Amino acid sequence: MIALGLEGSANKLGVGLIKHTPGQPAEILSNIRHTFVSPPGEGFLPKDTAKHHRSWVVPLIKRALKESGTRVQDIDCICYTKGPGMGAPLQSVAIAARTLSLLWGKPLVGVNHCVGHIEMGREITGADNPVVLYVSGGNTQVIAYAEQRYRIFGEALDIAVGNCLDRFARTLHIPNDPAPGYNIEQLAKRGQHLLDLPYTVKGMDCSFSGILAVVDSLATQLLTSHPKPLLTPSGEPVTKEDLCFSLQETVFAMLVEITERAMAHVGSSQVLVVGGVGCNERLQEMMGLMAAQRGGSVFATDERFCIDNGIMIAHAGLLAYGEGERTPLEGSTCTQRFRTDEVLVRWRK
Repeated sequence: MIALGLEGSANKLGVGLIKHTPGQPAEILSNIRHTFVSPPGEGFLPKDTAKHHRSWVVPLIKRALKESGTRVQDIDCICYTKGPGMGAPLQSVAIAARTLSLLWGKPLVGVNHCVGHIEMGREITGADNPVVLYVSGGNTQVIAYAEQRYRIFGEALDIAVGNCLDRFARTLHIPNDPAPGYNIEQLAKRGQHLLDLPYTVKGMDCSFSGILAVVDSLATQLLTSHPKPLLTPSGEPVTKEDLCFSLQETVFAMLVEITERAMAHVGSSQVLVVGGVGCNERLQEMMGLMAAQRGGSVFATDERFCIDNGIMIAHAGLLAYGEGERTPLEGSTCTQRFRTDEVLVRWRK
């Protein structure tokens, strides 16, 4: 079976083609994407992002079909991101999927964005039954599988960790190309001083709005030297690299703590890190140190699969399609709020 997947829940438009053959690993036929990049100091607005997706969806689909050598008649279903995500971009992709379904006479399968990340991560890494840390610009969740549901053990109480990093990047006017989080990661590697920032973990949950408010204030002081130059307690000048380093270390330590607590609760020795922030090598390193101390291991993917992509939607959608799931045309809507634990995972017994 072959599925076409369309992902566009945020600023990345992804198109993927995947093939499932019984008893064999999934075969990735095509996995391409195009990113809407806003100017430094600015975020991406829903209307501008949706316009980008509408402009690029047809060229990317044509390219995916051509590169993979796939014919329309070879495709079994059209999979698209139903949610969660930004409303206008989601609508653009849902309309594209609906149009293809009508033009080509193919069934639709709406896919939960987070479940797409999890299933692609499991497929690529071979992780069996891990605790999942899902970290991105819109979501922060610690998840474990039980009784055909991906159960949420802990999550951000306010903003997602990726959103925290992105908004801090705007304050420091860090470029959005290729991604603000990636640019923060590179600056953090040159940081020398670890500043004391708010650390907010509440049971299995965490909060990032407080640390963002404080580090934003420090960044403004760094840029303006008002009311005085920003110095360490020992009197040394603080750099933007120091701020990036301090923010990363603190928020990642919070994530490691709640993930370790979930591992202890469910008795798992595996951690799977998915989502755009999961590309961060420092987060993977910190998670690896924690897992090693517990006799466990960490699984993660590179930017092809961590960052939003169409292939993860195609893969999760084809798993559901194989279990008889279809999304009728009148039900092919999208939603900004679609909880991970709302999905019945029929393909896992």
